[in-house]
Amino acid sequence: MYYELYIDVFFLINFMMDYIMLSLTRRILKCPATRGRICAGAAVGALSTCFIMVIPGMNTFFKFILFHMVSNVLMIKTGLKIGWNKTFLRAYVILYISAFITGGIMEYLHQYLRVGSLFFALAAAGYYLSLGVWNLITYLAERNVRRLRVRLLRDGKEYEAGALIDTGNRLRDPVTGKPVSIISSKTAAKLGITTSPGKYWYISYQSVGKADGVLPAVMLDAMWINTEPPAVVEKPVVAICEEDITADDYEMLMNPDLL
Repeated sequence: MYYELYIDVFFLINFMMDYIMLSLTRRILKCPATRGRICAGAAVGALSTCFIMVIPGMNTFFKFILFHMVSNVLMIKTGLKIGWNKTFLRAYVILYISAFITGGIMEYLHQYLRVGSLFFALAAAGYYLSLGVWNLITYLAERNVRRLRVRLLRDGKEYEAGALIDTGNRLRDPVTGKPVSIISSKTAAKLGITTSPGKYWYISYQSVGKADGVLPAVMLDAMWINTEPPAVVEKPVVAICEEDITADDYEMLMNPDLL
């Protein structure tokens, strides 16, 4: 039994798939590589794969080693231009995960589109669907990283709450210069914080849909942040929002400058 290999078609298919894998890896790692460099990397990967395939008499195991340890390494180094560091290892792993996701998507779509000439349409659909999967994974990972547990202390009262690190919150107290986090009025009530005159001061802020506003602010005794290692902030300043911010299991918008 023998197989007839059309090397030009084989090269074109590998070039397309290598381009997709490198493009996905570049998007995920946010590499500065240009499209021209991605094309060069895909061409190197496709050419080396074709060369390995036509080597006569080579053991299948050695071809496997050359595919994964030489061809793909050359492709990553040429297409993404990254050093021999942790970024390269991440790129190598992401390349294979992207290939697995894209291949699975294309295999699934192929049962509905059995016309061979639609391969490139399948490849394009696989790319965009794979990118969507990676974006979802990245969003969920960042979402978990941005969530913390905090313990708030004031006048002998203590309350543990879920906090969201709000990268858009850059509020600073004009009196003390400290970063300001935001809690809801419900959370403030659980700490015994009242809005009686003389117990708080106002901090001005700006937000989408509101050009200028003010929030009452108070100083807590301490705030314990469940990081690794745990952090303790002495005399933190918090502003009280009358609107409900307790959706999705968090009760505080933490200023990232506290970390």
